[in-house]
Amino acid sequence: MIEPKPAIQPEQSGSKPKKRRFGGTEAQIRSALKFYKVMAYLTGAMLLLLCAELIARYGFGVSLFAGGTNAVTGQPFGFGFAESEPKGVIGGFNISTSVLILHGWMYVVYLVSNFRLWSLMRWPFSKMVLLALGGVIPLLSFIVEKKFHAQVEAELAANPQASKGY
Repeated sequence: MIEPKPAIQPEQSGSKPKKRRFGGTEAQIRSALKFYKVMAYLTGAMLLLLCAELIARYGFGVSLFAGGTNAVTGQPFGFGFAESEPKGVIGGFNISTSVLILHGWMYVVYLVSNFRLWSLMRWPFSKMVLLALGGVIPLLSFIVEKKFHAQVEAELAANPQASKGY
């Protein structure tokens, strides 16, 4: 007669846990983690600023300018919001456009930091996608950074032998 077995098998004491290997040393991983953290906060802050700028531009039809000449009165323009279309300021520095450009370049550097951390930790590609989404969805970079920072610390603590060499 066949003996019934429980649905969940008990852990065998002789089985070895899967050996974890990292793509670099602990110092390299911590350096990549610090770089990622800084870029996540900077990119997240710039994304929030970008969202505020887009609301001002497309919701209220104004852009942020510094300097230039008021197009209607001909008086010097200091700093503030002015009409986007038609131009309310001539010859001034368009801070709104600068925010767009700066966020774009910061996102590129953010992706470099994502790739560096992802490759050193040897994670699946799905985690790289989630890291990358942090720079395009408002507030997500802060949430994802906190989650992955804790995960990296936990993996390093659980596998101290894994980062001794390549």
